[in-house]
Amino acid sequence: MLIVRFLRYGLFALLVNAAASAAAGDPLKILALGDSLTAGLGLEKGDSFPMRLETVLRAEGFDVRVINAGVSGDTTAGGVARLHWALADGADAVILELGANDGLRGLRPGSTELNLDAMIRMLKDRDIPVLLTGMRAPPNLGADYGDAFNAVYPRLAEKHGVAFYPFFLDGVATRPELNQADGIHPTPDGVDVIVSGILPFVKALIADR
Repeated sequence: MLIVRFLRYGLFALLVNAAASAAAGDPLKILALGDSLTAGLGLEKGDSFPMRLETVLRAEGFDVRVINAGVSGDTTAGGVARLHWALADGADAVILELGANDGLRGLRPGSTELNLDAMIRMLKDRDIPVLLTGMRAPPNLGADYGDAFNAVYPRLAEKHGVAFYPFFLDGVATRPELNQADGIHPTPDGVDVIVSGILPFVKALIADR
C-alpha cells in the first residue's frame, strides 16, 4: 500500500514539475551561424561571441540560449551545406555571420551573394527571423574587388527586408589591442566590443518572438 501511495505521489510530483516547466517556457534559441569569428578561435569557450552575447542578454532579463554554430574556416558555401542540420534542433532566430573567409580567399563576390541569398531564403521559408552581419573585403585585394564584395550584404538585406548589422568587426578591425596576434580574430575585450555594438540589433530581432 505504501508503495502504491509512493508511486501515486511520485507520478503527481512528476506531472506538477512538467506543468511548471511548460508554464515557464523554454529559453528562446538564437542560432549564431558563422565562421571562426563566431566559433571563438583562440579563445576560452566562455569568451566566444555566442557565450558573451548570451551572458549579456540574460543579464538584461532575456531568457535566451545562444547556440554556437561557428565553424573555423567556413565559407558561405559551407554555410549553405550545413544550415539544414544546424537547424535540426530548431531556432527562434538566426544571426548569420559568414563571408570573411570568402573574402580572404578572394572568392567571387557573386558566389558569396548567391550562397547568402540561399541561406536567407531557407530561413525565411521557415519563418525564422534573420540578422545578417556584414563583412568587408581585405584591402590587399584591390578597390574593384572590395567594392563588389562590400556591396553584397546591404543589397541582400534590402532585397529580403532582413535585419542588418553593417560590419561584424565594427570597432575591432585594425585595432591591435583588440585582436589576437594574427590581427584577425578578436581578443575577449574585442568580443565585448562586438557584443556591445550588435546588442541593440539582436534585441530588436527577438523582441516579438
